[in-house]
Amino acid sequence: MKPILIAGTLIVNLALIFYSIFFYWERKTRKTVSKVLIFITIGVVLDATATACMIAGSTKSPFTIHGILGYSALAGMLVDAFLIWRSRMKKGVDSNLSSSLHTYSMIVYIWWVAAYLTGALLVMMR
Repeated sequence: MKPILIAGTLIVNLALIFYSIFFYWERKTRKTVSKVLIFITIGVVLDATATACMIAGSTKSPFTIHGILGYSALAGMLVDAFLIWRSRMKKGVDSNLSSSLHTYSMIVYIWWVAAYLTGALLVMMR
């Protein structure tokens, strides 16, 4: 396996850890606490980095079904991070998240994990 793909694999696993910690704290607090913001922000940065590594190291087209699933999951998490940060800016530190944003966070996290699992399955099937 190419070194850039190994790096991408390690980084996407870190993104999973950070997103999972974000999801746990978001579910537990339902607020814009610093832990929620830090973990989703780092998760998005790691996810974007891993995606770039995977694209650079892959010999296949970046527009496969898994690629599109992954890009949409990354975009969803990016939107989630933006909405949570915006909520904090508008309502203040440690403000409550709206129930729709709380639900969106759950849906986009599940979507991201599905993209992660399909990537892992594709690698295992090689």
